[in-house]
Amino acid sequence: MEFFDSHAHYNDEKFLENREELIENMYKNEITNIVCAGYNLEASKDAIKLASKFHHMFATCGISPNDLNENVEKELKKIEDIAKNEKVVAIGEIGLDYYWNKDNKELQKEVFKKQIDIANKLDLPIVIHTRDAVMDTIQIIKENPVNKKGIFHCCPLNQELIKEALKLEFYISFSGVITFKNAKPDECIKLVPNDRILIETDSPYLSPEPHRGETNTSINVKFVAQKIAEVKNTTLEEIAQITKENAKRIFEIA
Repeated sequence: MEFFDSHAHYNDEKFLENREELIENMYKNEITNIVCAGYNLEASKDAIKLASKFHHMFATCGISPNDLNENVEKELKKIEDIAKNEKVVAIGEIGLDYYWNKDNKELQKEVFKKQIDIANKLDLPIVIHTRDAVMDTIQIIKENPVNKKGIFHCCPLNQELIKEALKLEFYISFSGVITFKNAKPDECIKLVPNDRILIETDSPYLSPEPHRGETNTSINVKFVAQKIAEVKNTTLEEIAQITKENAKRIFEIA
């Protein structure tokens, strides 16, 4: 089997000591593709550097709603420039987060829209982070169409969000959250057709059961795939195959 971890953060400081060995080992353990996601300017640069070292790794570039600062306008110009790198497959993670940041909602919206513009200019999809901001997120992508569409990463288990995202032709990516004992993800998983579903770890965060509380790595994407297989009454092999095909399609990876 071959698994595609569509969203991980090997640019995180938690992997400082052993990141390259870890990434190499992922490939040897059936994780044949990984997208290392940027979330601010420096993390985006680091994602590109890592992706450039490994044939099975790709990068996204973007400024998340939790990483806005007074230099954001200058940083957006730099994001646009570095996102031209051949290893960059999307603009992200970008979006809205009203859980951690309630006082700068208008700035979040403006930066989100500007990064959609960058994605359209560079002919790339987007990777969306949204938390406690469902209606505003959907409204923005309705009013600011993304030419290459994109992904709702670590998608909240919100049926209305998923229905609206699918109408807009976006992909839905599930993380280890769906394995949590109190998650109740079944109806949300069933809503997503097989040609729109992705799997991810969001490592080093959100380790799935039975590894909650540990540092997450891409090897654990198999537990996410297994949960989806159980809910959809199919095999792990089929979910591995279709999620890999879907990820390659949206990221335009040969």
